[in-house]
Amino acid sequence: MSKRFAAAVSLALTAVSLQAAEEAPAAGLSPFAGNVGVAFWTLLIFGVVVVVLGKFAWGPVLALLQQREQFIHKSLSDAKHDREQAEASLKEYMAKLQSAQAEAGRMIDEARRDAERLRQELRQKATTEAEGVLTNAQRQIQLETARALQQIRTEAADLGVAIASKLIQRNLTREDNEKLIDEALKQLQ
Repeated sequence: MSKRFAAAVSLALTAVSLQAAEEAPAAGLSPFAGNVGVAFWTLLIFGVVVVVLGKFAWGPVLALLQQREQFIHKSLSDAKHDREQAEASLKEYMAKLQSAQAEAGRMIDEARRDAERLRQELRQKATTEAEGVLTNAQRQIQLETARALQQIRTEAADLGVAIASKLIQRNLTREDNEKLIDEALKQLQ
């Protein structure tokens, strides 16, 4: 009904303005001409247009503008809140990152200390094993030297007995040989 009313008012105003235009001479249409009838109808049309626009256009437009303003304020407050949360998250992340870097540094230092300790242990173990091998080798050399000397003594004694036996021209028995060897060894020692 209000749309019909607005259309009717608009049609009536158009008709009135056309009638006023026909009555007034074309040359005398000036707002400052002093024609009171035209000024009255102009003010009346202006007032009707203001009322109609106020009721049907400006009200909804202002309502939409207020809704838009509220939406913008809400969006700004949400953005501010989100920004504060993001800054808090960034601070928390930076703190965790620094903590992780410090922990990584401690772990690297500990790994270096462990590696140095292990190297020292391995070096000590290798030195100990080398000394053990050297000691065993020296003992083996001493045993082999003693065995070789014993064998040389035995062979020298056998050779001496053989020479002595040829010199005496007599053949000794094996038991005599062993007895002579033992006596010769006792004398050498």
